[in-house]
Amino acid sequence: MQMEFIVDKETKTVLITREFAAELVLVWDAYTKQELLDQWWAPKPFASRTMAMDFEVGGRRFYAMVSPEGGERWSVQRYTSITPKTNFKFFNAFSDENENLQLPGSDWDLSFSEQDGNTKVSISIYNESLERLEKMIEFGFVEGAKAQLQNLEELLASLSQ
Repeated sequence: MQMEFIVDKETKTVLITREFAAELVLVWDAYTKQELLDQWWAPKPFASRTMAMDFEVGGRRFYAMVSPEGGERWSVQRYTSITPKTNFKFFNAFSDENENLQLPGSDWDLSFSEQDGNTKVSISIYNESLERLEKMIEFGFVEGAKAQLQNLEELLASLSQ
């Protein structure tokens, strides 16, 4: 399936487009249900552990990326807009284990569309500062995001059987 990954430092934006051989409702659920998110959100060998998730406008997901040694990197996603089965947006920021945000953060905009049984996910990630974008890239965001999306492809294949 096709994938496009663009880092645009001029606009402080990352653009990701990825197609999956799965129906839209299944892909939507993989992005919006805690029990599915935790199965693919972290690049291996890390694990995703959600402490709280309320998928509604004004709600949030509070989770950690957990290393094989048990180290935790916390983040908060605050949902700002949801159009069921087509789009949702959230503000994302790193945090500590008590949900104290480490600003600046980033604004994520995810759009979903289906054609011929395949689903395309288009993601735009706007960073409040160039420094944050560069730090994301330095910490391996590009490789990690590609690994996440591969995890998602494998999960969707297993769920579609």
